[in-house]
Amino acid sequence: MDSSSASDHSEKKDIASGDREPVTNVNGFDVDVAAQLTAGTDVVLDPEVALRLRRKIDLHIMPFMCLMYLITFMDKTTLGEAAVLGILEGAHLTANQFNWLGTIFYLSYLVFQYPQNLALQRFPVGRWMSINIFLWAVVLCCHAACNSFGGLFTVRFFLGIFEGAITPGFMIVTSMFYTREEQTRRVGYWFLMNGFAVIILGFISFGVLHTNTGSFMPWQWLMIITGIVTLITAVLFWFLFPDSPTTAWFLTPEERVLAVQRIQVNQTGVENKHFKLEQFVETVKDPLTWLLAFFAGTANIVNSLTNQRQLIVAQFGFNDIQTTLLGCVDGVVEILTIFLGVTLASQKVIGRAYAGVLMYVPAILGAILVSALPFSNTIGLLFSYWISIFAIAPFTIFLGWVGSITSGHTKRVTTNGIVLCAYAIGNAVSQFMWKAQYQPRNHVPWAVITACNFAAGLALLLIRFLLASENKRRELEKRDETYDNVYIVDIQPDGSKLEKRVDKAFLDLTDKQNRDFRYVL
Repeated sequence: MDSSSASDHSEKKDIASGDREPVTNVNGFDVDVAAQLTAGTDVVLDPEVALRLRRKIDLHIMPFMCLMYLITFMDKTTLGEAAVLGILEGAHLTANQFNWLGTIFYLSYLVFQYPQNLALQRFPVGRWMSINIFLWAVVLCCHAACNSFGGLFTVRFFLGIFEGAITPGFMIVTSMFYTREEQTRRVGYWFLMNGFAVIILGFISFGVLHTNTGSFMPWQWLMIITGIVTLITAVLFWFLFPDSPTTAWFLTPEERVLAVQRIQVNQTGVENKHFKLEQFVETVKDPLTWLLAFFAGTANIVNSLTNQRQLIVAQFGFNDIQTTLLGCVDGVVEILTIFLGVTLASQKVIGRAYAGVLMYVPAILGAILVSALPFSNTIGLLFSYWISIFAIAPFTIFLGWVGSITSGHTKRVTTNGIVLCAYAIGNAVSQFMWKAQYQPRNHVPWAVITACNFAAGLALLLIRFLLASENKRRELEKRDETYDNVYIVDIQPDGSKLEKRVDKAFLDLTDKQNRDFRYVL
C-alpha cells in the first residue's frame, strides 16, 4: 500500500526522506478482508483455544483438500496408466503423439495459469475451484468418447485449463487458515495424496484391465470411473468447502475473529479482492520471483515420469499386469518421501532449503544408477527408479515455502501464477526428451533429470542465502513506524464516524513494504 491508498485525511510526506508520518485513515478496499473483522479488537489468543481452533479447521478443510488433490493427480495421471490399458492402439497414437498429449495439458495450464490466479483473487476461492472441478470432470468423461489424436488433444487442452485452479487455490487457502510454521506440513499432507492417487489408480487399472466389453476398451473405463468420482467431489466442494476464515460456515462469528487473529503472526493477511498494479509491478521486478520460477521449472523436469513411469517399468521387462501393480509401489515411495521431506523441513535447525537438498541427494543417485546399471539388472533398475522419486519431495516443500515468504494478496497471486507457469513449462518441455530413439535405456532423459535436480538444489540454497541476508539487514534497520497507526472509519447508524485501528498484518502490505516481515527459512 503506497501513499495513494490513504484517504484525504492522511498526511502524506516523502517516505524516502524519512519524514512521512503514519497513515491515519485508509479506504476499506485497500486493506485485507480481515481488517474489518479484527479492526478495533485487542484479543490475546489463549494457546489452548488456538489449538482447539486449529483442530476444528483441520477437521473441516484438510479432508477436502486431501481428497481433491488425490483426485487431481489421479485424473492427471490417467494418461500414463492408459498407456498400458490400450490407448496407443485404441486411439491410433504414435509415441510422439502420446508425448504431445502430456505436453498440451501443461501448455494450456501455462497459458491460463495467471488468468486462473486473477479469478481466484476476484471470486470466492472455494466456489471458483468447485466450478473448475465440475467442468474438469465433464472433460475427463469426454476422454472415453475420443478415438483419435485430435479428439484427445482437445480434451487434454481443456483439462489443463480447469486443473490450473487447484494448486494455486490450495496455496491461497493454506495461507489463509494456517500459520507459516503449520503451512509446510499442511501442504505436505495434501500433496502426498499424489502417492495415494498412484496406488488407487493402480488398483483401478488392474481391475479394468480384466474387463471385456467389446469395443469399449479398459482405458475408456478408466476415464469414465475417474470422471464420475471427480463429478461427485465437485458437488461436495460447492456446498462444504469454505472461501476464507472470514466466511467459513463451520466457524462461529467469534471463532472467525479468532481464526484471523491466529494467523496474524504471518504478517501476510487473508486476502484482498482488488488487483493492485503496484504490487504486480513489485513482483515482476523482484529478482527473487524469477529465482523461485527457475526452481519451479527445473524441479519439475523429473515430473515427466508421471506419464512415462508405466512405459519405463515395462521396458525393464515386466508385463502389463506386473507393471500396473508395481505402479502402486511408486505411490508408497512418493508418500514416504514427501512425508519425510516436510517433516525435515518443519525442523527449525534444518528448514526448507536444507530439507530439499537432502531429498535431492538420493534422487540424483537413483537417476544416475538407472542410467548406469546393466540392463540385465532388472531389480537394481527398478529400485534405482524408485529412489529417483525422492526428487518429488523438494517441490512439495517449496509450495509451502512460497506462501510463507510472500505478502500482499496481489503479489501473492502473481507470484503463485509465475511459479506455476514455470512449473507448467518444466512439465511441458520435459515430455519431449522421452524419444523413441533413446529407448530402452533412456540415457539422455535420465542425464537431463540428474542435471536439473542438481541445479534445483543449488537454487534452493541461493534462495535461502538471499532471504537470510535480507532478514539480517532488517534486524539492523531502525524500526519503521509508518504503518503503526492506521484506522478504518466506520459510519455508525446514527451517522457518526467510528475509527478502528488496523494491525499492520491486515493492511495488505507486501513483504517489501512491511519491514517487520521476516522470511522463514
